[in-house]
Amino acid sequence: MDTIASLFSFITTPVSWVIVQFHSLYGAIFGPDSGWAWGLSIVSLVVLIRICLIPLFVKQIKATRGMQALQPKMKAIQERYKNDKQRQSEEMMKLYKETGTNPLSSCLPIIAQSPFFFALYHVLSAIANGQTIGVINQSLLESARQAHIFGAPLAAKFTDSAEKAASLGASITDVRIVTAVMIVLMSLSQFYTQRQLMQKNVDLSVKTPFMQQQKMLMYIFPLIFAVMGINFPVGVLVYWLTTNLWTMGQQMYVINQNPTPGSKAQDQYLTRLLKHVTTHGDVKGRGKKKIVAAIVAKGPDRNDNERKFIAALTKQGLAAQADGSVIKSAEATADSDAASGGAAKRQQPKRQTKSQRQTPPKPSSKK
Repeated sequence: MDTIASLFSFITTPVSWVIVQFHSLYGAIFGPDSGWAWGLSIVSLVVLIRICLIPLFVKQIKATRGMQALQPKMKAIQERYKNDKQRQSEEMMKLYKETGTNPLSSCLPIIAQSPFFFALYHVLSAIANGQTIGVINQSLLESARQAHIFGAPLAAKFTDSAEKAASLGASITDVRIVTAVMIVLMSLSQFYTQRQLMQKNVDLSVKTPFMQQQKMLMYIFPLIFAVMGINFPVGVLVYWLTTNLWTMGQQMYVINQNPTPGSKAQDQYLTRLLKHVTTHGDVKGRGKKKIVAAIVAKGPDRNDNERKFIAALTKQGLAAQADGSVIKSAEATADSDAASGGAAKRQQPKRQTKSQRQTPPKPSSKK
C-alpha cells in the first residue's frame, strides 16, 4: 500500500494544504490538537472532492443505464459469436460506438477519487512515522500526532503493535476497537449501497449476466474493504466511511428522483407522482415534467410501470401531454379537434326500425 501511495505523492501537497485550511477553521472551534478538528478536516476534504465529482457521477449514471439497456444486444452478440472471440469483441466495440456508450464511464468517480485517497494515505503514513510532508510542518505534525478520535490516533492502524500505539499516545486496545468498528461500518455501508441498487434500481424485466455480476460485487466489495481496512490508518477509515455515506445518500436521492426505467424504484416513483397529479391536477416541477414527457414520447415502447401509470391517469380522467403536463381528458379531446382545424364530427344517420325499412317510400305527388 505504501508503494502505491508513493506513486501519488505529487498531489500530497495540494491534499495536505486543503486539510490544513480546514484544520485552521475547525481548530478555532474545537482546539488545534483536537481529534474533532483533524477528523472534520478529513470529512470536509471528502465533501469537497465529491462535490467536484458530481458531473462524473451524472456520467456514471448515464453510462450504467446505457449498459443495462444494451445487455440484451450484448447477450445476443455473445451467443452468435461464442466460438469467435475476436469477432465478438469487434461487434461489441461496434455496438458501443453506435450507441455512444463507454463501459469505463461507470468507473469514472472511483478512478478520479483514487489519487486523493492514496495521497491522504501517504500523508497519514508520514504523520505516523513522525515525518513532515507537504505543507504540514513540525508544529502541525505534532498537533496531528496528538489528535485522537474516540481514543485512537489519526495515524494508527489495526495492525500496529502495542509499542507503535503507545508512541502515538494510545493503547492498542482502543486502537483496535475503534478501527474494527469503523471497518465494520465501512463494509456495511458499501453492502447497503450495492444492495439498494440491486433491489430497487435495476430493470427486473431483463435478466442478464450483468445483473449476476452486480450481485456478486454486492458481497465481494464489502469483503475487500474489510480485508484492506485493517491496513488503513484511522484517518483513511474516516475518509472512506465518509465517502461511502456520501455515495449512499447520493444514490438514494437519484433512486427517489430519477429511477431506472422498469425498476421497482420507478414503480414507487410513478405511484407517488400519480398521487401528486391527482392532488394538484397537474405536474409541478421541471424534473417531474421531464419524466412524464419521456414516458409520453415512448408510446408503445413503454414498460409495465409506465403503462400502469398512463392507465391510472386515464381512469382519473386525465391525459399526459408531450410537454410533460397533464390535462383533463375532455380538454385533450377539444385540443385534438382544434388541431385538426376545428372540423365538426361527422353526424351518423339516424337508424331506422325494421318496419320503416320494409315500408316502401310514398310516391311524391305532382301538381
